[in-house]
Amino acid sequence: MTVARAEIAAGTRWHRLELILILGVLTAFGAVATDMYLPAMPAIARSYHVASEVVAHTMASYFLGFAIGQAFFGPIADRFGRKPPLYVGIAVFIIACGACALSNSVESLVVARFVQALAACCGGVIARAAVRDLFTVAEMPRVFAAMMLVLGVAPLFAPFVGGYLLIWFDWRAIFWTQGTFGALVLAAVVFRLKESHGGAQRPLHPFVIVRDYYIILRDRRFIGFVLAAAFSNAGMFAYITASPHVLIDLFHVPAQDFGWFFGINGAGLIFAAQLPARLMGRIDGARLMLALQLAQMIAGLLLLAAALLGGGLWSVMPFLFAFVALNGAVMPTASALAMRHFPLNAGMASALMGTLYFVAGVIVAGVLGELPARNAVPMAAVIAVCGVTAIACRLLLRPLQPQ
Repeated sequence: MTVARAEIAAGTRWHRLELILILGVLTAFGAVATDMYLPAMPAIARSYHVASEVVAHTMASYFLGFAIGQAFFGPIADRFGRKPPLYVGIAVFIIACGACALSNSVESLVVARFVQALAACCGGVIARAAVRDLFTVAEMPRVFAAMMLVLGVAPLFAPFVGGYLLIWFDWRAIFWTQGTFGALVLAAVVFRLKESHGGAQRPLHPFVIVRDYYIILRDRRFIGFVLAAAFSNAGMFAYITASPHVLIDLFHVPAQDFGWFFGINGAGLIFAAQLPARLMGRIDGARLMLALQLAQMIAGLLLLAAALLGGGLWSVMPFLFAFVALNGAVMPTASALAMRHFPLNAGMASALMGTLYFVAGVIVAGVLGELPARNAVPMAAVIAVCGVTAIACRLLLRPLQPQ
């Protein structure tokens, strides 16, 4: 048992809860920077006199930055420890929030969102690695589920905050609020989070980093779970990217009420995220993940059918709810199954996991940005394809030997 893990075992229940809360908030950086911004997307399109599909590129650039940044922060966190990269990443995030608020064109907003994401991704990468540092393999599913509970608060409250900031001020206030959030999290990291990994004498030569990533990528115990989860999560990105236009512009939901719909789906995600903690140990984790993704695929296909039949808001929302909620159970299950085999280079494994998740998100957001959005069919079709592809990856990339 490492010194840091021994301190967790000997610590009070409050200390453990505080640690999980901080790690969960770090994981929520990406969600806060997207969910709070969603109600403003139609307003931003009107502000810059561009089509809604053009504003969707600001989301695609964010996902791209998140994907690239994680590949950078993983090796850095394994080499220098967990806290120094957090200091740099959160500080840059705060600056980038200001750049978003001050942007004077949609092109400059695209660039600022890219930089914002490059920095924001440090939270999730290092939080997942810290879980591998501090907790046993048996404890990891429960800890990841608890972190998803914290993460799930973002879709409950962030759209409400964004919607009302839009009414009281304008869309730029949303980014100033995100910067304030970043400053508060930075203070918590400085004063309340202890270092869980002192760093290691791992070379940062590009060829060594690429080689190590390649070794992890070839491991079916890792890639089989992560790639399947990446496509499940890509369906979530499709929902995040397209739902403001679908709900506000097509289904005429007021911007200040958008948070109610987004929050209900977030509540489903929170409750479903607790399933792995309760079921793993009694049910084989790989079988549990397969069952969850089968149910998610069915929800996606039913969503597509409802959209093709011209269904309105109340025909589409139940299937969106089911798909999003099941994603809350898929992600902690995949994280626990994939990360358990990489105690020595947890930062790189966490980074590669996050990068693959967001590469899928970039593809989805880019596709939606090119599709005409005259109805809910493009969003539903992309979500359904993601569900089917996730199942295909899970079946085709199963480990060759029993776990």
